[in-house]
Amino acid sequence: MAEFTFAPLSPIHFLDRAAQAFPQRLAVVDADIRLTYTEFAARCDRLVSALARSGIEAGDRVAALCANSHVMLELHQAVPARGAALVPINVRLAVEEMRYLVEHSGARLLVATGEFAAQAEELGKRTGVDVVIAGGAGDEYESWLPTTASTADRIGVDERDLLAINYTSGTTGRPKGVMYHHRGAYLQAVAMAYHAGLGPATGYLWTLPMFHCNGWCFTWAVTAAGGTHVCLRRVDSGAIWRLLREADVTNLSAAPTVLAMIAEDAGARPLARRVHVDTGGAPPSPALLQRLDPLGFDVTHLYGLTETYGPVAVNVWQPEWDELGPEEAARLRARQGIGNLIARPLRVLGPSGADVPPDGRTMGEIAVSGNDVMLGYYQDEKATDAVTRSGCFLTGDLGVMHPDGYVEIRDRAKDVIISGGENIASVELERVIDAHPDVVESAVVGVADPQWGEVPIAFVTRRTGATVTEAELMAYLRERLAGFKVPKAITFAELPKTSTGKIQKTVLRAGARRT
Repeated sequence: MAEFTFAPLSPIHFLDRAAQAFPQRLAVVDADIRLTYTEFAARCDRLVSALARSGIEAGDRVAALCANSHVMLELHQAVPARGAALVPINVRLAVEEMRYLVEHSGARLLVATGEFAAQAEELGKRTGVDVVIAGGAGDEYESWLPTTASTADRIGVDERDLLAINYTSGTTGRPKGVMYHHRGAYLQAVAMAYHAGLGPATGYLWTLPMFHCNGWCFTWAVTAAGGTHVCLRRVDSGAIWRLLREADVTNLSAAPTVLAMIAEDAGARPLARRVHVDTGGAPPSPALLQRLDPLGFDVTHLYGLTETYGPVAVNVWQPEWDELGPEEAARLRARQGIGNLIARPLRVLGPSGADVPPDGRTMGEIAVSGNDVMLGYYQDEKATDAVTRSGCFLTGDLGVMHPDGYVEIRDRAKDVIISGGENIASVELERVIDAHPDVVESAVVGVADPQWGEVPIAFVTRRTGATVTEAELMAYLRERLAGFKVPKAITFAELPKTSTGKIQKTVLRAGARRT
């Protein structure tokens, strides 16, 4: 095969094209900062050279503790262009949790935006990693970037080289590093651009965290389309409505909890033009959809995991369904859907590993395969093998296959609590609770919550004679866990168990109430 007939697929090449095709189009809006594609590309090239001068080589890891910002977008371009892997850190984690991610990934450098300067500096002390702060009183980023860039600082990549490590708590409580490759990110970006209808006129409002699955690969998809990244550094419904009206926003992505916040904001008014919304983490309720539609939001339900670069499935709405009644339409919208443009068809596997019949009734585990499935868990071959069967990645979700090829989740195979789009592993919380000297054992389950979808509730058995209170145990947990992981209620009780000594979480869930 002639060499000129093949080129490795990497999402970093989208910016090269955009800078050539749309040089003066607005690429990034970040508060008062406005960057054209020419300017955005030049800054990314300078960042590549800054990484080179800091000793970052091919295969190294660079951690990012950043708000949705031009800095995070620049890191998404420059780190892989240097042949290194980006390690986005969930900004909601406690410093000790962040420390594990930095050390486990082997990151040599941490770049943080000014909002998280204190956490970054503490991480530097605890891990010895070099830290660069971007913005705020301790800003070093702008002076760290060289005034000119050298194209020689770019390192050629193979399309299956490691591009990013995205950490997820998974279901065991131990954070696992999900490895993305260049090819998968490229193709996933293409799929997102297609399904979201992105183009040069797109204004993409960043309500979705860029640290989460690399922003579902929209960090590259918007650039591929020549659209505008409208950065939102923290979720604020008032600011969202202001940008929806003033920043020519056409698209956004958000968990249903954020959409509910938007719909309930005092400033909510029908928009002059409709906005395409992608939502995931939980199915949007019919009531939420009914509130969003008259405001001007067209909502598409997506399904995926960190291990699948974000959305692997899309609930593609078919035009003939427009004639259906509201109840039937809501039922169809709640399904997880079909594989996205570049994904292989979703499968639902029975206990033997064979596909279940597409009857909409027979349950099995949802399984996926293809280019938008991770390389594996970083330095954890055992965990990688555990989620593989029949040539597929096992999602841990139980569902059915409908006759039309659409998949629908019916239950969760593992004890993951999804709160506001964030995964919370019950085992992780139980480990921290059980470490308290007055605790014998604990169990954590999720209960429904109107705002967050689910929230964690803890059941705890105290040691004989112990007097620890709910408030004291809550304070203990807040020092050791991110705020969103702390149980919303704690009940002291003997835990129900099977004859073999296994805690019966089904019994706890059935009687659980948030107090």
